[in-house]
Amino acid sequence: MSQFGDFEALCALVPSYTWCNLFYRQLLDENPKYLVGSSAKAASAPVGVNVECGIPRVNTDGSLGNIADVIACGVSIFIVTAIIVHAGRRKAAVGRSEIRILFFIYLATLLLQLLTTGSLLEQGSTALVVLTAIHAGLVATLFWWLLGNAIVATQVVEDGTLSSIIPLSIIGIFFFVATTYISLDVALTLTHTFGPSNPPEALTSVPLFVLTSIWPAVAALIYLGLMLYIVIGVLNEVRPIWYYVISAVLFILSQLAYFLLGKVICQGSSAKVDGSFLATLLETATVVVLYVAWRSITEEDWDNDGFYS
Repeated sequence: MSQFGDFEALCALVPSYTWCNLFYRQLLDENPKYLVGSSAKAASAPVGVNVECGIPRVNTDGSLGNIADVIACGVSIFIVTAIIVHAGRRKAAVGRSEIRILFFIYLATLLLQLLTTGSLLEQGSTALVVLTAIHAGLVATLFWWLLGNAIVATQVVEDGTLSSIIPLSIIGIFFFVATTYISLDVALTLTHTFGPSNPPEALTSVPLFVLTSIWPAVAALIYLGLMLYIVIGVLNEVRPIWYYVISAVLFILSQLAYFLLGKVICQGSSAKVDGSFLATLLETATVVVLYVAWRSITEEDWDNDGFYS
């Protein structure tokens, strides 16, 4: 029976679940006998551990890898880059620097996602493990900066100044270093503090589960609560509320596409695509709507009237 912090079910049932790359290496080093089925051969293994349906590594029996998600990431990179450029032109907007940092981090996660879930690199390879660990660190950091943007929006500190950027950056670095280190220790059992799992097949890591699943959900909820408070309680506006609600709905749909539709799409396409590309597009749509929401409550330049002044 699965317990809190177990990744066994996720790695078996959810195609292209990124953090399974870490546990694949752990089993490969510690208990390779537990790698069966499509996971038995590292050279062709899909993302996952004994996954019921997974996209084989590129060039395996004509496989293109996770081509749909690779394309989705490419499109998303273009969109997010455009958003970063446009956000930089809003010179007087509250939180301009902070939200651009948030978008830059999201852009970095897309670049890494190409490699960690694209079925391009060999499972168990050190390169894939290191890239996945960095990816995990950036995801944890991303949600800290999301929450940090809400804190800045309350104007408890002056946005764009050292009093804002330095504390947010220090805490962000802590999240990145801690999560990356834990991820590496899970995969490589450097200290045996965070691995191997006991029993091996449980694929257990409570710290990794908290930092990559619980923490993002909590940070997103707090962010939504703070922004709704600001829009309703401080600005007394209605329209921006809908942007934040839509972004929340899109984010929830992205997770549903990833965790619930992934296997269905994978089986229906004979392991050619899975739900990860839908999740990526919906997550990027979330970011776009968040940008629109931010635009709706900030000034564009010093001469324009905006909600913040």
